[in-house]
Amino acid sequence: MGERSFFPQNVIALIWDFDHTLSPHFMQQPLFAAYGIDERLFWEEVNALPEYYRRAGIHLQRDTCYLGHLLSYVRHGRMPNLTNARLRELGAQIRFFPGVPDIFRRIKAIVAKPVFEPLELRVEHYVVSTGLAEMIRGSAIAPFLDGVWASEFIEQAARPGEDLSGTPPSGPISQIASFLDNTTKTRALFEINKGVNVEPSITVNDMIPEQQRRVPFQNMIYIADGPSDIPSFSVVRKHGGLAYAVYNPESEAHFAQAVSLLENGRVDAFGPADFREGSQTDKWLCFQVNRIAERIAEERKASLLRNVGKEPSFLSNPPNNQS
Repeated sequence: MGERSFFPQNVIALIWDFDHTLSPHFMQQPLFAAYGIDERLFWEEVNALPEYYRRAGIHLQRDTCYLGHLLSYVRHGRMPNLTNARLRELGAQIRFFPGVPDIFRRIKAIVAKPVFEPLELRVEHYVVSTGLAEMIRGSAIAPFLDGVWASEFIEQAARPGEDLSGTPPSGPISQIASFLDNTTKTRALFEINKGVNVEPSITVNDMIPEQQRRVPFQNMIYIADGPSDIPSFSVVRKHGGLAYAVYNPESEAHFAQAVSLLENGRVDAFGPADFREGSQTDKWLCFQVNRIAERIAEERKASLLRNVGKEPSFLSNPPNNQS
């Protein structure tokens, strides 16, 4: 990789899981309701799929096999004419925990304080999810997001020998375009870290010194709800960032899960999925963003002092032999 200019490293990134972190439900709930699908039955079928296909010697990825099952529902007429545009429309019906999306706005405003203005700091919000990208892009939080990593569908797949110079035709979703599972979510973290999402010439496998990466891990906070996020919690914390677990206040099991994550050293802190101003979770996140901003300010000041030469000064007592 050739020489590239340094990123100013003035970005603080909050990286959010989605289901049971920002929303108390699986995001697909409005999709099932729109097509009259029994949500409980769908997930029971999905949970049974790995063992079903294992009998044929086929290994199925548990985190993402629901995507293929959704396509089966489309092909068999249970979700007729389901397009990406329709998924985005249904995303507007996703319900969130209290305080979402207002917390996104409040956290961005922290670095707008006059004390931070000379540094041109900015807060960016990202969603990294095994869910559906189009539903997230249609949801109430979309205007506050700087990027989404999630699963996507192709509508009409290109045929062999087809002229590919034009725009793909629209239609019902028919193939999986990309997906994230709970392990490959860590790849998204490194893409944010290196700036792949803003600089097309960079790839996640490029060797980039830490001081040249766009968002240092120590400027990241990863927020999620459960053991499936342990790989991402671990990557962020290993490289100097912060990890925060949330739990549904209405679930004793979710609370116990969050306690376990803290006791096992997976997260730095945990709190209820209540994001309203003044809540424990709101206070912790705002405090940490402000502290990261103050650290960046101190580092910039120290760097300036190291790199600016001192002005020569006169000696107060000249040597005796000075003429």
